[in-house]
Amino acid sequence: MATVTADTAPPDTIGRPGPTMAITSLAAFMVSLDQLVVTTALPTIRDELHTDITGVGWVVNAYTLTFAVLLLTAAAVADRFGRRRLFCLGLALFTAASAAAALSTGIGALIAARALQGLGAAVVLPLTLTILSAAFPPRKRGAALGAWGAVAGLAVACGPVVGGFLTDIASWQWIFWINVPIGVVLLAFAVRGLTESHGASGRLDLVGTAAISLGLLGVVFAIVRGPDEGWASAEVLASGLAGLILIAGFFAWEARTASPMLPLRLFGNRTFSVVNALSLLMFFGMFGSIFLVTQYLQTVQGSSPLGAGVKMLSWTGMVLFAAPLGGALSDKIGGRPILLAALGLQSLGLLWLALFVEADTSYAALVPAFVCNGIGMGLYFGPTGNIVMGAVPRAEEGIASGANNAIRELGGVLGVAVLTSVFAAYGSVDTDQRFADGLVPALWLGTAVVAAGAVTAALLPGKRAADLAAEAAAAERTAPSAAPAAEHSAV
Repeated sequence: MATVTADTAPPDTIGRPGPTMAITSLAAFMVSLDQLVVTTALPTIRDELHTDITGVGWVVNAYTLTFAVLLLTAAAVADRFGRRRLFCLGLALFTAASAAAALSTGIGALIAARALQGLGAAVVLPLTLTILSAAFPPRKRGAALGAWGAVAGLAVACGPVVGGFLTDIASWQWIFWINVPIGVVLLAFAVRGLTESHGASGRLDLVGTAAISLGLLGVVFAIVRGPDEGWASAEVLASGLAGLILIAGFFAWEARTASPMLPLRLFGNRTFSVVNALSLLMFFGMFGSIFLVTQYLQTVQGSSPLGAGVKMLSWTGMVLFAAPLGGALSDKIGGRPILLAALGLQSLGLLWLALFVEADTSYAALVPAFVCNGIGMGLYFGPTGNIVMGAVPRAEEGIASGANNAIRELGGVLGVAVLTSVFAAYGSVDTDQRFADGLVPALWLGTAVVAAGAVTAALLPGKRAADLAAEAAAAERTAPSAAPAAEHSAV
């Protein structure tokens, strides 16, 4: 097929919007679903594979570690060697790892397969945003990314329900088998339907790649292990300290190398810095709270895994409606008011839970808070990708997406670990009252952190300033030095 270069490609788009939307959205759905679908099957996996709570914990943590740690690295490699090429490789790896997980007969094999799934997801998820963003002109990008957010929200809503349903009617293996036919079909369409593109030219920053990968591994490993081993244990302290040293070394190296994997000047852009800071705070407070509230529905209110998933639809299901609305409105009135409303609603929802959760609280009393949180989450997902992409030149959209996703995932991991530690300090799972005693202070911390995110959102520039910045970024996109070669050919 013909090759499309930067000189002949449309200045604001690379690729065909319709097919690109379908492929990237379905890929985001599959990966996002896998983040939650396994949680409701963990008790069954524990029994059938004859392991303990630590073993099934690593079924979740192995995925989280590789996913969070390798997001930045995968984005940098994709910018260098081709985004479509890496996207297809990530899909193939995720699909094969899903089959390996379904075929696992021991806990060790399952944990290894989950780690490979996390690696595939780390490649696929940020590239769905980068590839989709490049296929739409700036004036339509907010609506497109809002629709993408709605599809990802559908996965969030369906994950616990699908996991419980498949485990109940078939077996836990089917939560992984379901990915295989979807992945195969997606791979076939991606090879033919997506346009190849690259990020900024230059050699791969091997030193920076190694430093940030190992540094994030050390920090995330310490976060994951802290609640079990103790935050002052030698294992946790050594891992966390080594990780922080490597991350500091990474930033020092990026400031002096000629070809950085993460140009630090991106953080000189107020929009980019602020949206990443509020993403960290939002994921910390919200996902740490979701983890504990889901356990509350099962442990205190006596719901089955499937029942808890259905009850959570009043929270997660709201994302389906709010995400496309937030994306479309951000094109018209700017991202700042949407994100202020998003974080404000989530703060209100968590505050409601912190005030009213007791050992004998009814589910009906929780629904208003769940709805507030769900609408707030949807409004957040809608414009955030658009804001991140609009803050940087097209050549750097891949690494910007990878950085934002990595920061969000680290916020979620940190939130689960810290809020779980607060819960353990004040309560336990022994009785309903003790569970409520631990949940309430954890929810207060989650409320405070998300409220800090709302304050941070107020620092975003208004629509006029954002439009001027977008025009400057568009000018950079058409400059010869910033326009990488793009091909439209079969792999």
